[in-house]
Amino acid sequence: MALDRDHVLRSAAALLTRKSTATMDEVARAAGISRATLHRHFAGRDALVRALEALGIAECEAALDVARLDEGPASEAVRRLVRAIEPAAGLLAFLYTENQLFEGEEQNEGWARLDARVAALFRRGQAGGEFRIDLTPAWLTEALYGLMASGAWAVAEGRVAPKDFTHMITELLLGGALRREES
Repeated sequence: MALDRDHVLRSAAALLTRKSTATMDEVARAAGISRATLHRHFAGRDALVRALEALGIAECEAALDVARLDEGPASEAVRRLVRAIEPAAGLLAFLYTENQLFEGEEQNEGWARLDARVAALFRRGQAGGEFRIDLTPAWLTEALYGLMASGAWAVAEGRVAPKDFTHMITELLLGGALRREES
């Protein structure tokens, strides 16, 4: 019987988003396979995390395509992006904490592609007068990632309703937390 790699990765992602310290034994159990089978396909945790990284990048690239970042107001494109990425937010939150993915020579260039596309959206919003120009596109990109990771953790822990994920992230990012006086 052939191993369903996608099933194993998605099972691992679901477990690791809830319990980032899960052992390979726990990952194997969650996927319904033996530890030996898991190790035949993923030599260790690092190999598994790298495979999850590739899945996360693919999920993000698909979400960027679905969000149609070049269409309409940039703020609406940000809302579409957060909505499109929401199903993968838990995986991304887990990956966000895996420092080895963002250090050294083996950094996946997929992250740079994602950063470039999201930063271009913020630059477009700045050029169009929608977004503040005192905040760099790189900072806005990082802020978006941080809010999505925090949102995913809050939803996973039951502190935030899943239905509020997109609204809370986009409203805080786009509107800021500062209350404005009504004129």
